Amino acid sequence: MSKYKIFVDGAVGTTGLRIHERLNQAEDIELLTLPEEQRKDLSARLAKVEEADLTFLCLPDEASKELVANAPQDARICDTSTAHRVNPDWVYGFAELSGQREKIKQANRVAVPGCHATGYIALVRPLVEKGVLPADYPLSCHSLTGYSGGGKSMIADYQNSERPQAFDAPRVYGLALKHKHLPEMQALTLMQNPPIFTPVVADFYSGMLVTVPLPMSALQAVKSGGEIANLFADYYQHSKLITVHSFQDLPEDGMLSANAFSGKDNLEIFVYGNESQILLAARFDNLGKGASGAVVQCMNIMLGRDEVSGLEI
Repeated sequence: MSKYKIFVDGAVGTTGLRIHERLNQAEDIELLTLPEEQRKDLSARLAKVEEADLTFLCLPDEASKELVANAPQDARICDTSTAHRVNPDWVYGFAELSGQREKIKQANRVAVPGCHATGYIALVRPLVEKGVLPADYPLSCHSLTGYSGGGKSMIADYQNSERPQAFDAPRVYGLALKHKHLPEMQALTLMQNPPIFTPVVADFYSGMLVTVPLPMSALQAVKSGGEIANLFADYYQHSKLITVHSFQDLPEDGMLSANAFSGKDNLEIFVYGNESQILLAARFDNLGKGASGAVVQCMNIMLGRDEVSGLEI
């Protein structure tokens, strides 16, 4: 049986390692590797890109840009960095958006969504696209993530037995309101402006909970939270990875835990509220649908494999 050749450039990072774990057991995948001494050798990496059926870039932005600038135009590349997410020459790797799955299937260049952006876009894009939320409405977004989202350095800091006491409590970051995910959060929701965005990191390894509050008065053509939940259910009805809960579907304790989907690759959407206010929530794993799970999903689509092959649902 012939195998797809996959090269992961940056395979020692958090996302790259998890991609390796997911693909290592696949019978139709051959993972191409480089010896340690060639890991930063551009010519050696480009040779693997040319050999591969598809390459994953798990690199800092500038390193991704350098490799892409030197790679053949027909090389199929999925980039997990922020370098190309709003580049019109790249396809955004969120398959569940209208028409996006077919674009990914045909693409040579796919930019994988950021973790925070994944939840925000999942909640806002359907409302704007369907004419329910005006594109000029001023939105805010709150996002709680596990510390693995900060990569190896943050993981080491949180798992250090001598860490500061401050790490025991949730910590708000991105205080200048210029988070790197904001450009894609604006562009892919079709909004005129980015949201006021407050990300929070807390003392759990992985998982993410993204929330967007709205007054009912901001919405058009819908009169209840139930109608909003139905809109989401219709929009994502063909998705194997996104589950939409009915309006006011509360957990037994009445709380949403951000780490409930740790280790999973799917995403769930909730709608809560009352006659005057609505809360939209997306829950998933920052390392799953928010990172390596989305990478593998895009790869599956690009190679014609089952879209959820190798994913944990």
